[in-house]
Amino acid sequence: MPKITFVEPSGKQVEVDAPAGITLLQAAINNNIQGIVGECGGACQCATCHVYIEAPWTDTLPAVGDMEDAMLESTAADRLPTSRLGCEVEISSAMEGLVVHLPSKQF
Repeated sequence: MPKITFVEPSGKQVEVDAPAGITLLQAAINNNIQGIVGECGGACQCATCHVYIEAPWTDTLPAVGDMEDAMLESTAADRLPTSRLGCEVEISSAMEGLVVHLPSKQF
C-alpha cells in the first residue's frame, strides 16, 4: 500500500496509506483530508477535487483525458501545469512517496 502525502494550503503535511486501485479523491476522503471536496462523488463533473501533483510525479502519471482537461478549466484555484483532478488519478503501487498539494480553495 503506497504512502501518499497530502499537503494542505497551510503547509501541514498528512501522510496516508492508500490502497492501489482507488483514486486520490477516495484516499483523501477516507483519511479526512481537509481541502478536497469531491461534490460530484468522483464523476469528473465538478472540479472540487482539484490538486497539484508535485514533480517529478507529473511526468509519470497517465495523461490528462479530454473530460478532465475540460473540467480543469473551471477550477476555483488557478490551473497550473501540475493540476489534476483527484477523481481521475488512480493510485498504483508505483506511487509510493507521491506528494499532492491542495489548492487554497475548491469552490
